[in-house]
Amino acid sequence: MIDIDPSSRPDPIAYLDHVAATDVGRGYKRQVLDLLELRPGQTVLDLGCGPGTDLAAKREAVAPHGRVVGVDRDPAMVAEARARLAARPLVEVRPGDVHALPLADGSVDRARTDRVLQHVDDPAAVLAEFRRVARPGARIVMAEPDWEGMLIDSPDPDVGPALARFIARRVVRHGTVGRRLARLCAEAGLVVRSVGTVAPVFRDLATADRVLGLRRNGIRAIGAGCLEPGAEEWFDDLASRPFLASALLFLVAAEVGP
Repeated sequence: MIDIDPSSRPDPIAYLDHVAATDVGRGYKRQVLDLLELRPGQTVLDLGCGPGTDLAAKREAVAPHGRVVGVDRDPAMVAEARARLAARPLVEVRPGDVHALPLADGSVDRARTDRVLQHVDDPAAVLAEFRRVARPGARIVMAEPDWEGMLIDSPDPDVGPALARFIARRVVRHGTVGRRLARLCAEAGLVVRSVGTVAPVFRDLATADRVLGLRRNGIRAIGAGCLEPGAEEWFDDLASRPFLASALLFLVAAEVGP
């Protein structure tokens, strides 16, 4: 990844809350919850739980005797999630690395990643850790993007694909992990149960910019020499005409064999 001025990044907690509150976020998160097939009494693991946005919904599904464990390596995320879920029994938030989970072998029935594997050091190692903590028949559901699948309508057909490639290869650690999920699961010895995609359409430039970071990443791409300096005008042009963009998110469900 290229070095980025920290001041140019959005506040991570505010960003995650914003995405979760959009129609796009609510829609795909419902699909993930359905794919998990949660039942009362299960132990559910949220890998990279962030500020705890989705922990309460899992808790409702496994109550009254289940358990939800959120793990995140960011102390600020752990503190925020604990504060938000303090009044919710059956929910525990632990600091930890998803490559070395703070859980016992064979202790988990369900697990989820939501746009987390794109950022980790080694997605395959995370799946191996899931296998370690999973009980026989346990299921993991992953929602992960493929940044090269980002499409932007524009009179200039070259800028959008160049920006998508830049994000996938220079900004995000594993920018095409979505398309690799099924293979990574099979290589980890998991049984892939379903593979699907979500391709939300954005018709509002402000929303797309906030979710996808179009202008911010465009400035980075210009600085890295991946877009021509005149590309700033491209963003102004997007605001002057009807806007349409789409992104690509893979949803994969896989299980540990009996």
